[in-house]
Amino acid sequence: MVTKQKILIVDDDVNIAELISLYLTKECFDTRMVHDGEAAIKEFDMYEPNLILLDLMLPGIDGYQVCREIRAKSNVPIIMLSAKGEIFDKVLGLELGADDYIMKPFDSKELVARVKAVLRRYQPVKTESESPDIKRVTFPDLIVNLTNYSVEYQGQVIDMPPKEIELLFFLASSPNQVFTREQLLDHIWGYDYVGDTRTVDVHVKRIREKIHDHAKWSIATVWGIGYKFEVRE
Repeated sequence: MVTKQKILIVDDDVNIAELISLYLTKECFDTRMVHDGEAAIKEFDMYEPNLILLDLMLPGIDGYQVCREIRAKSNVPIIMLSAKGEIFDKVLGLELGADDYIMKPFDSKELVARVKAVLRRYQPVKTESESPDIKRVTFPDLIVNLTNYSVEYQGQVIDMPPKEIELLFFLASSPNQVFTREQLLDHIWGYDYVGDTRTVDVHVKRIREKIHDHAKWSIATVWGIGYKFEVRE
């Protein structure tokens, strides 16, 4: 029997939460609903979801704080839900570790498509013996493995959400090639992402906070254009 993927829905509006649950249940997901931040944190540990749909405006502990606390212990994909449309709110959510951001009101097909797209990018860890086609790039003090979604930096495994790993792998797979922010949005997010190019900047910033420039390589900003993974002899 195929195990259903589990979605934790966190929204203080019971009607919206039930509507989301209905959409996802029809797509053969298992869902669980909570309606405040404290309950979300408790339920996360018990339910162990594959993905979280997290409303920002929650009573008590808000969605931003919930995201912080979950990110401190897990890289589970998080899609934030909010009626807020300001760029600041989107960027803050992404900086805290969210993988995507959906505006309310949303289309049911778009919601389901985004959930599926994020889950496709978050693959369970596989050993090299389980998969002969290893997607991996190796540089001095850096190994980025897209097969099992892992990053090793200076001999240590670095915790990164799926989007950051995909972005780093994509750049590192084409050393010294310059990519515009629009190209990176298209390649990494992969579907009609409703956002702006600052999303790329936020993810690059988070990667740089975890792995620092090396004598042999770095993530270089090409001013006015985008980024490249620069390799030096």
